[in-house]
Amino acid sequence: MKLQVLALALAATALTPSAQAQSVADYLARIAALDDAGPQLNAVLAINPDAAKDEAAAKAIKGPLSGKAVLIKDNIEMAGPLPTTAGSLALRDNVTGRDAPLVRRLRKAGVVILGKTNLSEWANIRSSSSSSGWSAVGGQTRNPHAIDRTPCGSSSGSGSAIAAGLAWAAIGTETDGSITCPASVNGIVGFKPTVGMVSRTHVVPISHSQDTAGPMTRSVADAALLMNALAGTDPADAATTEADKRKADFTAGLATASLKGLRIGVLRKQAGNHPALLALFDKALADMKAAGAELVEIQYEPSPEMGRDEFTVLLYELREDMGAYLRSLPAKVGPRSLADLIAFNKAHPEELRWFGQDVFEQAEATTDQIGYTAARANSLKLAGAEGIDKLMRDNTVSFLVAPTEGPAWPIDLVLGDHFVGVGAGNLAAIAGYPHLSVPMGAVEGLPIGLSIIGAKWDDKRVLEAGAAYERARTTPVPVPSFKRWGE
Repeated sequence: MKLQVLALALAATALTPSAQAQSVADYLARIAALDDAGPQLNAVLAINPDAAKDEAAAKAIKGPLSGKAVLIKDNIEMAGPLPTTAGSLALRDNVTGRDAPLVRRLRKAGVVILGKTNLSEWANIRSSSSSSGWSAVGGQTRNPHAIDRTPCGSSSGSGSAIAAGLAWAAIGTETDGSITCPASVNGIVGFKPTVGMVSRTHVVPISHSQDTAGPMTRSVADAALLMNALAGTDPADAATTEADKRKADFTAGLATASLKGLRIGVLRKQAGNHPALLALFDKALADMKAAGAELVEIQYEPSPEMGRDEFTVLLYELREDMGAYLRSLPAKVGPRSLADLIAFNKAHPEELRWFGQDVFEQAEATTDQIGYTAARANSLKLAGAEGIDKLMRDNTVSFLVAPTEGPAWPIDLVLGDHFVGVGAGNLAAIAGYPHLSVPMGAVEGLPIGLSIIGAKWDDKRVLEAGAAYERARTTPVPVPSFKRWGE
């Protein structure tokens, strides 16, 4: 009973300004009350045992991130006793002793790494019928706005944790939708930067063409603060060669950024057909127009070849990139290839309790390098040069907008996820361009995000547009209920 009372008390202040300045001890109490007990969100996979000790040292580093407690997705390595599991029992002993460069950057900026978040196992690439937010290590993550509904994936724990106020911010990763979808359905801000702005070294991979890490926060300003720490060139990651030249002070001018005079492309067909969702989107558009934006309706229909060829790329690169990562691990024992992971899962039925590994098996069989190279060139062309670039050029617009995703669907471990085809995030994912999701309200109490997509390396301007929309937004943003939907 005491835990229930504490959980309710904490829930009432989940998104208040005071939550922004909490100490490590305060966040640990919230995690105990809301993640381990109460609604049992299962968002936090493991606590950094050194977090309280690290806090004092972090606060001695002067700067805007001094002492801020941040959770990181458990496919990102950090030095210390915690393993990096990607949610799989195959890596439950994967203590590498390495900080990913992005984690080193966070520590240097004064961030306290509070712990690891749960995720869709292997970042949702193992099965075509998976349930977002489930991993064999962490179980099923829940959405704090409706605990019987999906937190989306694969950065499900990061999205759920920040919506519940379990840390100041979190770091997620995305290949296609894994930051922006959980941000949308959990009612927070999620930013997928240009691929190559943030290092991927010592991050469990899917695809070197599309993978990136990014911030998940309560405001665009907080995301920009984290980008100042995260962005930069890593000699070990060839994609980041231009990052030092392309990065900026992402917070500069953010407080006064305006939509006035901006031409914004509206991807109407990507908004779906749900009446309440369309009404919410129209209200967001009206807010942008009232703030001075000029809206341009764009009728866009993606070529089926784009998604087909993207999948070929992900399959080929998963086998190659996962094998390279596994072989880089310091431990002398453990899996060293995708084939090893497939064999491990077959030998451990608890891994395959709810869904199989058909995508893993397809990836293991995808070995045609010539076909892969052609698929990458075509999918990149359709999403980039003939997709976002052409849409923006032909319509003379600075950004593209659409709803990020539909409302959160019921968690269904038997049948898997129920995506409804809303959003244009695959364009930005395949092209590797920046994509920001900002809360724009709710449908029946279920949060919905607004996607803002920009050109390659236009990360700062995308964040500025998001901050300007945040100020212009007139629709209330929902607060987590920590109950089942409808209760």
